[in-house]
Amino acid sequence: MNKSIQIKIENKVAYITLNRPEVFNSFNREMALLLQDTLDACEANSEVRAIVLTGNGKAFCAGQDLKEVTSPELNPGFKKILEEHYNPIILRIRTIEKPIIAAVNGVAAGAGANIALACDIVVADEKASFIQAFSKIGLIPDSAGTFFLPRLIGFQKASALMMLGDKIGAKEAERLGMIYKCVPSEEFQETISKLALKMANMPTKALGLIKKTLNQSLTNNLEAQLDLESKYQIEAAGSEDYQEGVAAFIEKRKPDFKGK
Repeated sequence: MNKSIQIKIENKVAYITLNRPEVFNSFNREMALLLQDTLDACEANSEVRAIVLTGNGKAFCAGQDLKEVTSPELNPGFKKILEEHYNPIILRIRTIEKPIIAAVNGVAAGAGANIALACDIVVADEKASFIQAFSKIGLIPDSAGTFFLPRLIGFQKASALMMLGDKIGAKEAERLGMIYKCVPSEEFQETISKLALKMANMPTKALGLIKKTLNQSLTNNLEAQLDLESKYQIEAAGSEDYQEGVAAFIEKRKPDFKGK
């Protein structure tokens, strides 16, 4: 039986695939916990320099498996779902000091949409879509949707999308600044592979520090952010990658970064 999370590592990139295509990769407890374990393994593996998160089949992720929450035998309850499933996933995505690319291959709804938006870079197939589906069943957005979406597209637009539950196509999502890029279906896999490979060969120590700095920019004031930039710039300047980058520039050659 195929696991609900699949992982493949090649060329310093970990490709994590949500693998419940028969239910549009919606989350049950097993898949949520397995994704956390897989992200932990990627964080600990020094050979992994970039991570791609995608879905198998027609969907990226349709959010929570409603059959689980409506089953008297299987329902873990919303407190456990949030505190043990989605919140830890979002925190892992944001605290792993490696770039994470959401490769949105199809519909991303509910928690699935918000998990994608928490990633560092979101690239979507032109046929993909994003839906804040919570209000349709009397719920509110979770998985940090109320944190990231207003910051990505503005308060008014985010409010409307969350309350109305409108479907947003990939092209519109790019126009709004919700995602980095929408690409034609026939170019999607190649685009993801090239981007992931590029990021895995960049100075990934610096990319991790960029991620930490951006995380704190969401709540810092200007003075605190300037202090943080100073702290992490000094740390970056002490890295092997910085020494290699400067040497390569002076010697007019391509740098060979190690992520250290």
